[in-house]
Amino acid sequence: MSVDISIGIDDFDPEAVAEIRSRLASVKQQGIRIGFAIESGSRAWGFPSPDSDYDCRFVYVRPVSDHIGLALHRDVIEFPIVGDIDTGGWDLRKALLLALKGNAVLVEWIKSPIAYEEEPGFRDRLSEVLDEIMVPQKVALHYIGLLRRHWQAHGDGPIKLKKLLYAIRPAIALEWMRTTDFRKLPPMNMMQGLAAVSIDHELRKAIDDLVMVKSQTREMGEGMPPERIRSFLAASIERYVDLAERIEPDQEAESRAHHRADIFYQQEVQRAIG
Repeated sequence: MSVDISIGIDDFDPEAVAEIRSRLASVKQQGIRIGFAIESGSRAWGFPSPDSDYDCRFVYVRPVSDHIGLALHRDVIEFPIVGDIDTGGWDLRKALLLALKGNAVLVEWIKSPIAYEEEPGFRDRLSEVLDEIMVPQKVALHYIGLLRRHWQAHGDGPIKLKKLLYAIRPAIALEWMRTTDFRKLPPMNMMQGLAAVSIDHELRKAIDDLVMVKSQTREMGEGMPPERIRSFLAASIERYVDLAERIEPDQEAESRAHHRADIFYQQEVQRAIG
C-alpha cells in the first residue's frame, strides 16, 4: 500500500502563509485580478519534507487598461525568493498559450488541493476550457521531457534523492496516462497516481520508502538509485521515446482549441467591466 502524506494549509507555518498572502495583496493593489493562488511543488505533489519550500503559484488577469495602453507588460510576476518562500504567477494569456502546447503546469495548478485564495468560479471556468483545449498526448510529451531532464542528466553515478523523486513523478504520471490510452490527464499528487497504477510490489515499496525518508528528513543527500527504480525509469524512457512520432497532428482541432482559448481569455479580461 502506498504511503499517504496529506497536508493542508492549516499545517503550514502561519508566518509563511501570512507573507504569501501579503504578496498576493500587493498584486491586487495594482488592479490585477488573481484567479487563484495555490501551493505547487513537493507539498502538493504528495512527497513533502520537513524543510520543503513554500511554492505559491498564481494565475492573474490584468485590467483592460493594461491591454489598450502603449506600455507592454511582462507576462509573469515574480517575487524575490526569501528563505523558504517562493512566489510567482503567470498572466492568463501565457498560461493558456503554454497549455495549448501541452505544458502540464497549468492543469497541475488547477488540481492543487492547497489554495491560498481564489476568485469564486474562476477555477471551474478555466478547468472547463482546459478539458476542451488540452491534448493528453502533448501533455505526455511534457512529462517525458521532465523525466529525461531529471533522470538522464545525472549519468550512472549517485543522484540527489530529492531529484530522484522529481524523475519518478513524471514516470508515474505517464504510467497513469497509459492506463487511459492517453485520453485523460493524471492527478497532480504523485501518490494518488501511484495508487491507481499496476506495478510490481518491490517497485512500489522502493518508491514508498523513498517518500517516507523524504517526509522525515530535512536533507536527503545523495545516493545510488535503488535498482528497481533505476530499471523502471529507464524502461519508461524507452517505452515513450517515439511517442512524438505516434501523435498525428490535427490542424483543425488545434485551430478550434486556440479559438476557444482566445474567446475565454477575452471574456476574463472583460469580466471586471460588466
